[in-house]
Amino acid sequence: MAKEKQVFYCKECGYESVKWLGQCPGCHSWNTFVEERITVGAQKHSSNKKMVVAPTSILDVTTADESRIKTNISELDRVLGGGIVKGSLVLVGGDPGIGKSTILLQMCRNLVAKGDSVLYVSGEESPSQIKMRAERLGDFSKDMMLLCDNDMDNISAAIQKSKSDVVVIDSIQTVLVDEISSAPGTVTQVREVTARLMQLAKTCDVAIFIVGHVTKEGTVAGPRTLEHMVDSVLYFEGDSNNGFRILRGVKNRFGSTNEIGVFTMTDKGLVEVDNPSQVMLNGRPIGVPGSVVVSSLEGTRPILVEIQTLVCQTNFNMPRRTSVGVDYNRVNLIMAVLEKRAGLNLWGYDAYVSVAGGMRINDPAIDLGVACAIASGFKNKPVGDDIMIIGEIGLAGEIRGVSNILQRVKEADKMGFKTCIIPKSNYDKAMNELDIKIVCVSTLMEALGQI
Repeated sequence: MAKEKQVFYCKECGYESVKWLGQCPGCHSWNTFVEERITVGAQKHSSNKKMVVAPTSILDVTTADESRIKTNISELDRVLGGGIVKGSLVLVGGDPGIGKSTILLQMCRNLVAKGDSVLYVSGEESPSQIKMRAERLGDFSKDMMLLCDNDMDNISAAIQKSKSDVVVIDSIQTVLVDEISSAPGTVTQVREVTARLMQLAKTCDVAIFIVGHVTKEGTVAGPRTLEHMVDSVLYFEGDSNNGFRILRGVKNRFGSTNEIGVFTMTDKGLVEVDNPSQVMLNGRPIGVPGSVVVSSLEGTRPILVEIQTLVCQTNFNMPRRTSVGVDYNRVNLIMAVLEKRAGLNLWGYDAYVSVAGGMRINDPAIDLGVACAIASGFKNKPVGDDIMIIGEIGLAGEIRGVSNILQRVKEADKMGFKTCIIPKSNYDKAMNELDIKIVCVSTLMEALGQI
């Protein structure tokens, strides 16, 4: 007989436990376990034996070029690695209202315009509501098929019958499997639905996009537990109050990771940003202390961004340190090096560091720029407006080399900067052909002396 079993799942990583735990042993997150009841049935006996698949030598396996479908959205194609791969399962995650459904609708419009068939499955909206949003984005052809249902069996039958090239599931939290008693959106439901969609993608050779919502509180189970199950993971970043949206490729089995696509939100949908550096530097203050331009390499693309700092005397016993868009611990490390190696007495000052434009940067090549911005704010002396700074800082105060330095310098030259401060170990003779002055430094004190 079937009986009910009680289990606990971590909402962040999907770790399973028979009892509730305060801290997850898998991802070490606190208060992330949720209770779920699953029905365990008696084992089914079948007279039909399963076919045994024999292993194959890797030398006997034939390979072919991946068949990619262009979306005609260059920023999206860049993040996907050149286009949509047939038979792939792609997860698009992000906060509600960030633009996931919008960019997928725009992708569907472009696909049907060039003759590809698309099936759009929605478990949240009616066909009339989807059409209202679609009319705002442009004209659609008859090859754009809609299905408003949240039953996985019906969706599976529709995918097999339609034989579409691309299928969009919006969203994964609304789809359910009748055999599982838990509510839609729970870890058990989301895992089972994703496993069935993966099987459909491989057997039917159809590219499937699934949308996953993530709240700031992390209360919705789904995308974090699915990252290891899908072929590609795309995440939307940006503030809903900010016009810029960044689509970042976190995982991609068919291309490079950490590629980004930059968009701006308009009343006609998401519009591509061809020159992100120009957009990020728009409105940059001139002659203001604490403002420095750095180069961050996002995938294969160098982007110039502005680092802003504000250093002021503290009114408390413990100075306050705040960072937005830059790792907090990295900022504290850079300030410690400034105190020890450059002699700046920052212990009695509050420091606020921010990346203008809403980007989040993890590239260590911005270390020297952050240090110069903090020193500029502390001394109240502005850095030259035509100077770009590149370099990683070590604990001994040395300036270490960074990757793809020539691409970064060329981007600065294209944007009209006159001087570029780089690590001495990164100097290349090819830089002499550019119309930009190259200043090589080997220590932090040497770099501060140049600015």
